[in-house]
Amino acid sequence: QVQLVESGGGLVQAGGSLRLSCAASGRSISNYVMGWFRQAPGKEREFVAGISWRGGRTNYADSAKGRFTISRDNAKNTVYLQMNSLKPEDTAVYYCAADWGTGPFLVPIRVNDFDSWGQGTQVTVSS
Repeated sequence: QVQLVESGGGLVQAGGSLRLSCAASGRSISNYVMGWFRQAPGKEREFVAGISWRGGRTNYADSAKGRFTISRDNAKNTVYLQMNSLKPEDTAVYYCAADWGTGPFLVPIRVNDFDSWGQGTQVTVSS
């Protein structure tokens, strides 16, 4: 099973940017769909962005479209989430996730589709 470690979270002012990284170990992620989710206090975990095996297909939540960009470097076994124009409502713990069972051309969005999870990194956006 793949192990995932997120980094790059922190405190940023509204309108600012952060780049999250997710370093994988234990297995190559080249045959995994990778995703980012977030969970704010008192709310359910929600999909943010996902990327197919080779990066040719991406999927974004409406709240992330136009502001966030997911990318991956399979040679480095790492996935990234570039977040621009951050808003206070983006404040949450952000989780990296890996999906083993989905094929190379699809990007699922449900929490239950993903098999492995990181411990999360806190993102706080001040107004």
